[in-house]
Order: sequence, then C-alpha cells, then structure tokens
Amino acid sequence: MTRLEGRVALITGAGRGIGAEYAKYLAAQGAAVVINDVGGGLHGEGSDASLAEKLAGEIVERGGRAVANHDDVSDWAGSERAVATAIEAFGGLDVLVNNAGILRDRMLVKMSDEEWDAVIRVHLRGHFCMTRHAAAYWRSAKAEERDRTLIHTSSSNGLLGSVGQFNYASAKAAIASMARLSHLELNERYKVRAYAIAPGARTRLTMASPAAAAVVGKEVDGFDQYDPANVAPFVGWLADPTCSAPSGSVFHVYGDTVTRYEPWRAAGTISAGGRAWDLESLDAAAADLFA
Repeated sequence: MTRLEGRVALITGAGRGIGAEYAKYLAAQGAAVVINDVGGGLHGEGSDASLAEKLAGEIVERGGRAVANHDDVSDWAGSERAVATAIEAFGGLDVLVNNAGILRDRMLVKMSDEEWDAVIRVHLRGHFCMTRHAAAYWRSAKAEERDRTLIHTSSSNGLLGSVGQFNYASAKAAIASMARLSHLELNERYKVRAYAIAPGARTRLTMASPAAAAVVGKEVDGFDQYDPANVAPFVGWLADPTCSAPSGSVFHVYGDTVTRYEPWRAAGTISAGGRAWDLESLDAAAADLFA
C-alpha cells in the first residue's frame, strides 16, 4: 500500500511547474488529487483550462485518481467551489497545498498600487480564502477524528528579503507566519497539521527573476539541485498522516537539502530598571541590545 492511500489532496496552481510535480507525486503515492489552476500567465493575465485538465487526464491514464478545477483561489466563492470539488469528487479533503502565485516585480520607488494589490491578492488573499474554506470543512468534519495537513508556500525571498520584490516578498513573509497561526487555531481543535515551505526550484516565477534565473537556470551535470521534482517528496512526507514534523514548522526545501526556519524570537533585551527610558540611557544600553 502506498503512503497516501485514502487521502484526498487539493493543490492550487497545479496545472504546471512545481505544483504539477506535487500532484503527480501525491497521486503516485495513492492520494486522490484535485488539480486547481486557472491557467493564467506569469502576471495573472488570461486563463487556460486545458492545463489542469491535461494533467488530471495523465494521472488517470496512469491509474491514479484526479480531477481538474479552474477556480480563482483569491475569489471567495471560487475558493469555496475548489474545496467543494474535492468533497464532491472524492468524499472529503485531507490535504490542502496552497501553491498558486504570480509575479509583478518592481523596485519599491516604481511599484504601482495595482502591482502591489495583484500580488497580495493571489498570494496572501488566495492563501486565506482557500485555508478559510478548508478549515470550515474540517471543523464541520471534526467528529471524524482524522488527520489533516495544510501546506502553505512561502519563499526564501520572504524569509530573507529580496530587492525588487517588495510585494511578493512581503506576501511570502506573511504566509510563513500563516503556518504558525494556522497551527495555533487548527491543530489542537481539529487535528490539522500546518506548515510552510519555501521551495527552491526552477519554475516560471524563478526563471522570470534575473537574479534567481542566474542561479536555478544553469546547466548541470549529474544531480540537478533545482529540478522542481526534488521538492515533491517533502510535500508528500508532510501529507503523510504518520509524518513526525511538528505542526507550525517552516522549511526551505531545494535539491537534496531541507532547512528548518524558526519564527520571530527575542534576540536581545535591555531594561531601564523601573523607570522610563531617555535618549542618553538608550545610547548607553544599545551595545547590550545588539550584542
């Protein structure tokens, strides 16, 4: 028996790229998969339903179980329909992988409000809408006492910062925090394990960024560190109900390497000793604060 037999997974932005690798891997491990993808362009323009349909057909031809869904993850009603697709097609939802995203790269001093809003809408609002509707279902199905897995997609640019991606990196930083918040709200109450991963791979998004493309686009001999298929087994591992990874964890995954990140934590503390600070005492204590 494969490790994910009996699990139902919904993967957003799964019609191509790294999301497609997730879908194929989870299906090969026995999961029934809903392949969500509007088939839009790199900047969110247009749509192409054939992408999700084609991949779903390929999985079924290989003996797996898959259906396509073309709803917009950032649309409230659309994201609800995507969750409903999993329930109607396969009888439930066990795994949600929030993967869909777009780019509108620009330096802060040149970025328009529309470029900000478009990226925040797909990434941050999209993660929220999908998670909200999945969580509502898991709450209603609490009596089943069944393990659930929620996987958000952050980015190393969100964890560490990236010049020229003020919108994208801000959204991805917030999404990393979503893993912790999802854990706090859903784990104890509804047995939902929540995570965030920052995948390092050759995708449409990374190849559209000159700095990233210079790294991930290089030709290699032997093991290809940036093949998106390398990330899929880690997603499959998290989706496995026997997975030992603590809920709320954040990971950077690329090639043969997995790095665990920790959330904000206190790095230095100073005290004024029971009185209000003044400028001179702050000057004197600054070295201790940043030691």
